Amino acid sequence: MLEYRLMNLNDIAPIVEIEREAFTAPWSAEAFRNELTNNLFAKYMIMERGDEIIGYGGMWLIIDEAHVTNIAVREKHRGRGYGKSLLREMMRTAYFLGARRMTLEVRVSNEIAQSLYRQMGFYPSGVRPEYYSDNLEDALIMWADLVQEDDEEAEYVGSEKREEA
Repeated sequence: MLEYRLMNLNDIAPIVEIEREAFTAPWSAEAFRNELTNNLFAKYMIMERGDEIIGYGGMWLIIDEAHVTNIAVREKHRGRGYGKSLLREMMRTAYFLGARRMTLEVRVSNEIAQSLYRQMGFYPSGVRPEYYSDNLEDALIMWADLVQEDDEEAEYVGSEKREEA
């Protein structure tokens, strides 16, 4: 069973491990500490299975828009639909907190992530040239309109734990 909760300072070490598995230019522990303590727009979620943190996602909520900063699943748990589940939870939470649109950047070469985002209603809207500092790869900008789901789970409050089978 998957559980979702807000990230806290005690989660930084395992999140940095996931960052290193997932990204060629991972964020540092200090970057996450700064996001959690100094960025009033930042909301970071943890996805757990049992006692293990298996993924996380972050976003900035500014007025009625949510900007995904990071989303990653531990390497050994990829390919099981957990990324889709985590993104769905982030979209629900963003909607609950007042966002009506969500945006993100993704490497133009990352077809797996782009496919997931398209499945979740994201569409391309532009390119940020040389966006990634590690290799100057372009980023595809994608947007999605957020809608309230018909089920009662869309009522999730981001500060509480929620479970998903």
